[in-house]
Amino acid sequence: MPYRLLDPDEAAEYLNLRPAELERLIKEGKIPCEKRGPRVVFRRLELDAWASRRILRDNERNLARYDAQAAERDRRRAAPEIRVARLLRPGVMDAALPARTRASVIREMVALANREGGVYDPAELVESLKAREELCSTAVPGGVAFLHPRVPDPYRFSESFLALGRVVQPVHFNAPDGQPTDLFFLLCTLEDAQHLRLLARLCLLAHKTDLLAQLRAAPDVEAMLAAVTACEREVRGRPD
Repeated sequence: MPYRLLDPDEAAEYLNLRPAELERLIKEGKIPCEKRGPRVVFRRLELDAWASRRILRDNERNLARYDAQAAERDRRRAAPEIRVARLLRPGVMDAALPARTRASVIREMVALANREGGVYDPAELVESLKAREELCSTAVPGGVAFLHPRVPDPYRFSESFLALGRVVQPVHFNAPDGQPTDLFFLLCTLEDAQHLRLLARLCLLAHKTDLLAQLRAAPDVEAMLAAVTACEREVRGRPD
């Protein structure tokens, strides 16, 4: 329900923030919200855009804290643990995408995600990804982008999964450092907040491990998946 309104407790829960931290952001005018009489409310769609921009631009320390807090909250609720490696599979990975432009990357990543029929409306997903890139590029320094739809929708995919593509020739994707991008993840999630948790874990892997170098050196998709598994194990700090 991307257009619903959230109260402060719901917003803190959705964003994985402590209530005091959310209150500080409200007072400093650093988070989108509205006053309705004595009440403060948040539009889910605006919160999602704000949160994804924040995660994409955050540093390793903040990402690690976010990941640890979210993991602890999941454990308290007995919720399934977010695992990048479990959401990847060779059928929706490609080590040699031929895309040479931003538009063709988006089209080819959607086609890759739909190789096993997991996308209900590929044309709609292409348009949503384009809209998200116009809002703010999902590319980050280091040559990787984390594509995700403009509006989360639990009815867009048959299940939650990740697609991963490596292009033959790096593509300019409006990364903040001005450098081209050659690695692309596409987040395909069903649950409302799952994509934020997944986005934060992916950004943490890119910051804290040598995952990107390993993905570039991998000879095939099986080796790429093994690299993700090993680097995620390193971040989690415990064996599977």
